[in-house]
Amino acid sequence: MTGKKSPWGSGGGNDAAPPGEGGSGEAPEAPPPAGTPPSKDGPRNPWLPPQSGTPGKDAPGAGQRRGPNIEDIFRNRKGGGGGGGGRGPTMPRLPQRPDGKSWLPVGIAVVVVLWLATSMVHLISPQEKGVVTTFGAYSRTLDSGTALTLPWPIQSVTLDDVTSVRSESIPEGDGEKLMLTGDQNLVDLTYLVRWNIKDLKQYMFQLAEPQQTVREVAEAAMRQSIAEVTLNDAMGSGRQQIEQNVRERMQAVLDAYRSGVIIQGVDIKKTDPPTKVVDAFKEVLAAQQDAQSEVNRAQAWAQQLTARAGGEATAFDKVYEQYRLAPEVTRRRMYYETMERVLSQTDKVVLEAPGVQTYLPLPALKRTEPAAPAAAAGGQ
Repeated sequence: MTGKKSPWGSGGGNDAAPPGEGGSGEAPEAPPPAGTPPSKDGPRNPWLPPQSGTPGKDAPGAGQRRGPNIEDIFRNRKGGGGGGGGRGPTMPRLPQRPDGKSWLPVGIAVVVVLWLATSMVHLISPQEKGVVTTFGAYSRTLDSGTALTLPWPIQSVTLDDVTSVRSESIPEGDGEKLMLTGDQNLVDLTYLVRWNIKDLKQYMFQLAEPQQTVREVAEAAMRQSIAEVTLNDAMGSGRQQIEQNVRERMQAVLDAYRSGVIIQGVDIKKTDPPTKVVDAFKEVLAAQQDAQSEVNRAQAWAQQLTARAGGEATAFDKVYEQYRLAPEVTRRRMYYETMERVLSQTDKVVLEAPGVQTYLPLPALKRTEPAAPAAAAGGQ
């Protein structure tokens, strides 16, 4: 019986059978010397790379395991494949100048020039000023015009508008801002604060949020001023004085903060009662206006009556002077003037004289006089 075949193969292709177990009875072959490659008829060593053909005995590396090469690794990463090894994608080459040199130095020089031009030369408009900082610390203030500084990041320039008037509307939108007056009443105020920058250095470095600071100072000053007046003054004639007080108080506080801000003015746009009581307040206000109208009407009538009495007294004094000079003539004249004034307002005249009818219907005669000429014309 033939013996089992070695999985690693042998030099003759067949494994020798042990003696006494059949076979040809020949002695077993000696094992191959160390380093001898296995026969092509036996199984392949799983640790050896695949071979496309049968290598010769003298082929380099035949039957030996080869470690990975660094070139093969990069070739596989670039998609070049193994074995014969295709080349991976290469970086595109920059276009060259006519003289054969690269454009890269020229491009770098252009970028450097642009960087220096944009970070060293500054054009400042007439309404702006600039603050120069060296490594973040204040250096100087630039006026309008053209200015030169060191390039960034050594020095940087921050520009801001210092002439335009800015405004803050309090409250923002349609919100309600209730304040307490001196007579313990609530009033809904809407006002506008106008301001601009006086010192750009203080404006940028003294306050963290200058705009928010202006709003908070304005609200504090307005509440203090409203607490000093009554509701009628806040909604009526006292508004101008309130605006002046708020502006002065705001400027004093902002100057103490060294904020670099100047307040141009405060304008109160609306003073209304709270929304919940606006209907009742309107009724009370209408009643007050009606009462004031009646008082004004009575005062006007009193002034007219006083003026008329004064005129009559003056006329009486003049008549009295004439009466003292000629009493009889003055009495007769006064009688005639009085009768003329009285009889001119009546349509009936009564005459008492002998031989004369006592009653003459003068108005009836006046109405019939135009009809008589018309009848005479019709008779002709």
